[in-house]
Amino acid sequence: MLRTGQDYLESLRDGRTVYLGSEKVDDVTTHPAFKNAARTVADFYDMKADPANRDVMAFEEDGQHYSMYYKKARNAADLALRSACHRALAAPSHGFLGRSPDYIASFVTGMAIKPDFFGEQADNLTSFYNHMRSNDLYAAHAIVSPQGSRDPQYYQVNTAENPSCRVVKETDAGVIVRGMKMLATGGILADECWVGNILPLAPEAKSESVTFSVPIATPGVSLWSRTSFEQNAKSTFDAPMSSHFDETDSMILFEDVFVPWERVFVHNDPMKSRGLYIQTPAHSYGNHHSNVRMLVKLQLLVGLASRVAETNGAHKVPAVAETLGRLAALEGLLEGNIAGQIYACENWPNPDYVTYNRRMMYAGLNWGVEHYSEVIDTIRTLCGGGVLQFPADASVAEHPEMAERFRTFWHSPNGEAVERMKVFKLAWDLVGSEFAGRHQQYEKFFPGASFIVRGHNFREAPWDEFHSRVDSILDRMVLPSQEGSDMLMAAE
Repeated sequence: MLRTGQDYLESLRDGRTVYLGSEKVDDVTTHPAFKNAARTVADFYDMKADPANRDVMAFEEDGQHYSMYYKKARNAADLALRSACHRALAAPSHGFLGRSPDYIASFVTGMAIKPDFFGEQADNLTSFYNHMRSNDLYAAHAIVSPQGSRDPQYYQVNTAENPSCRVVKETDAGVIVRGMKMLATGGILADECWVGNILPLAPEAKSESVTFSVPIATPGVSLWSRTSFEQNAKSTFDAPMSSHFDETDSMILFEDVFVPWERVFVHNDPMKSRGLYIQTPAHSYGNHHSNVRMLVKLQLLVGLASRVAETNGAHKVPAVAETLGRLAALEGLLEGNIAGQIYACENWPNPDYVTYNRRMMYAGLNWGVEHYSEVIDTIRTLCGGGVLQFPADASVAEHPEMAERFRTFWHSPNGEAVERMKVFKLAWDLVGSEFAGRHQQYEKFFPGASFIVRGHNFREAPWDEFHSRVDSILDRMVLPSQEGSDMLMAAE
């Protein structure tokens, strides 16, 4: 089934528990903090369901059409189809929906390629994949314990005070979980939340090693949102990005929540709880999406940098052209990296399927961690005082007395006043607003702290090959005294 936007919006009115500060939100589809973001996701579904987009957005199997991001790739061409779908779906939001519906779906698809990893829970994982695929569901995830829970010695003694999500009881029908997870980005807008552990757990942390998924509207589940940037946006003119693309972040709280056994994928196994991401294609599938989304985002930012330079008249300065050329080179590197992930795909984890090249995928993640803030700071430098020189909001352009003065004094040879104001309003929303600050924090940490990302790169690097290149030279480096005897022996 290919879900429509209207189907999606109706599903959000399911009795979910969402808090914005102390306010309990009755309907996220109409609340000023979330309604535009919900509409953006609905547009995502409508675009995907449009028959005109069928070749890019869907694949057929057993007479049914499913979203392309549920496709298990058997060759590089299949991987390219998945990648093209991610790119097309990221375009309307310009890559600013980091946890769009194709993200966790890709993780689950990667896991479903190797269900035997899950042992006794293999059928649970396969059934969940089929459930998500058949119903075209939107899943968020929360796979990190809250920062306040990271003192194992304290919480071994004070077990009842541990805020981390853990199993507190087992029954014949399932488990009871209690505690929090971070960070359910997009969770307020999702159907499901996948809960697990991306960070290593201590061997004794068995109760916390549970991995499961539950509908957002499950009794006892609540989402506690951060500040809404959408709610504080004056208009699309004044906040073109934050007014529509604030996907929300929230802590997810479980207060004695029942999870049936069929929705439990790992239990009492700290190693497997983390290993499921890197010992199946989950990381490769899910984070290829992240790389593609980052590329779409970067293309907007590089285009904006050029427009800013044109608007403030700096585009003719040689040093500015050099700066823009460097940004274009960074975009080209990421574009090439993504192509390489497909071209150099791996026959892994078994001969029947392929996955994106893991080493290149992790290098792409590291690119974002290292360079996103740099790109934003470059645009900030190109803006100079331009983002601060315009009136507070668009009302001046429509005021019967002020409009003419505004258009007279704020125009330049590089553009008339309103058009110049639009460029700098967009720039501010991407480099200086709270929305912009959130995205800098997000891109730096969403795949984990930098040492975790580089740890993935370290693990996947072909060290034996690198060492052999060094050793081939070391092996022919002999002491001068030996070099003469070696030559003599060779002559004899």
